[in-house]
Amino acid sequence: MLSVRRCSRTGCTELAVATLTYVYADSTAVVGPLATQAEPHSYDLCTAHAHRLTAPRGWEVVRFEGEFAPPQPSADDLTALAEAVREAGRADRPLDPPPSVPAQGTGRRGHLRVLPGADG
Repeated sequence: MLSVRRCSRTGCTELAVATLTYVYADSTAVVGPLATQAEPHSYDLCTAHAHRLTAPRGWEVVRFEGEFAPPQPSADDLTALAEAVREAGRADRPLDPPPSVPAQGTGRRGHLRVLPGADG
């Protein structure tokens, strides 16, 4: 499915265009083109953060030479998106049943749930 990755820096909402990884054995931070998949031990960065990144004292930063470009949707992404839209628009698709009435003393409001007290 088509997914947009955002910069990992706190408070930044820009699109990610680069990936930061660390090579601890060499005390090196590597900033390169955006990885094809998000990895748990790497960080996605926007253009500004990719260019301004600094490393701790004693570490080296290896940076991709050239401009970071936003990722282009692949044929797989576009196909998945088209199939999702097609599935959602199918006339023979079963409709989700309406939510049932909650039991006495409980209720649901958005993402919150009301639970009965100890006495009741």
